Amino acid sequence: MNLKVCGITTLEQFDELAALGIRYAGFIFYPPSVRHAQRFGMSGSDIRRRRIPLYKVGVFVNAGYDEIMRCVDEWGLDMVQLHGHETPYECERILPHIDVIKAFRFVENDHVLWTIKDYWSCTDLLLLDSGVPAPPGERENPALHGGIGRRFSCNRLRGVDIQKPYLLSGGIAPDDLASIKDFLNDPAAKDLAGIDISSRFESSPGIKDIQRIRSFIDALRQ
Repeated sequence: MNLKVCGITTLEQFDELAALGIRYAGFIFYPPSVRHAQRFGMSGSDIRRRRIPLYKVGVFVNAGYDEIMRCVDEWGLDMVQLHGHETPYECERILPHIDVIKAFRFVENDHVLWTIKDYWSCTDLLLLDSGVPAPPGERENPALHGGIGRRFSCNRLRGVDIQKPYLLSGGIAPDDLASIKDFLNDPAAKDLAGIDISSRFESSPGIKDIQRIRSFIDALRQ
């Protein structure tokens, strides 16, 4: 089972994740986030100098094409994750240059297949996350794009044919291991490409607890 650890903020974290055999490391380029990649002074040149066999994923929220491609070059990214309201056209524009993950933040009544169907042909991976309900006219708080710790229920995927490789996200914590393993027996898990973790594996916002991640990986792989 592949693992994506999102919200890397220090070189030490990056090096330690590589040693654990993590497949994807997420760097957030969304200024309001407490897990912004440069929060503790890390730079693109720092990352580019490290030739580590790990997919570097840049996470963007409604960013422009030029900004995304600048970060791709500056940080040597291998993939981009679009975590806002990006359209299929915006995904198609980026896809010829780099692999694209499109994230979807579901709230209670969102229909999974209806939401993702227009993105099957313009992405490499999907990421299924939990959203934040908000009053009419204020769909979501700009500061709450990911890393909010709100759980995404696997139950809403049971029996659904996603038809595209996807990452499961949304407040996944160490104590979710049993429910994840149970979900692997469902037909919907045939397209599951990996698990995305972030805030529930931190000692403080932006600081990953490597021992907690190591224990989770070991248990997941058993």
